[in-house]
Amino acid sequence: MATASSTERYASVQILLHWLMLALLVAVYLTAELQEHGEESPLATWHFALGLTVFALVWLRLLARLVWPAPEPIEGGWRHVLSRTTHGILYVLMIGMPLVGWLLVSAEGAEVSFLGFTLPHLTPAQDHDTAELFEEVHEAGAAIGYWVVGLHAVAALFHQYVLRDGLLARMLPHATKG
Repeated sequence: MATASSTERYASVQILLHWLMLALLVAVYLTAELQEHGEESPLATWHFALGLTVFALVWLRLLARLVWPAPEPIEGGWRHVLSRTTHGILYVLMIGMPLVGWLLVSAEGAEVSFLGFTLPHLTPAQDHDTAELFEEVHEAGAAIGYWVVGLHAVAALFHQYVLRDGLLARMLPHATKG
């Protein structure tokens, strides 16, 4: 498994983290949508754990981006600006959504645990109004995230099947351009 990126492809580590994050985000979404019994349900526990896993891995992704810079942009202009903006929003959401979820659970007064460790509460005390506010922010962020992830996927498919410029191949394991 090569780890170095080039002007043509992302590094293998970046490719692995990209697709792992997608799988985690799908799992986070599914556990949120399938919840029926509030914050005490097993799915809520899984949702929280998966969200914190996203939070942990996004930092590894950012570190990988520093070690192995992204390939050169295929194009400039407004599509490049839109691409950079979309990626920026995705990173803000991958950091912000787990934090808001943690704030929400903290404000509800629930125990915050991850990988067997009890995490500190991020709010000073249990507060129903604050919890409701964080829940609204979390739900709004999720809605924005669904649209931005969708835009990201549509753009990749547009590049692959309309422009045929090899952009998607740069993020596929063992892919060739075209």
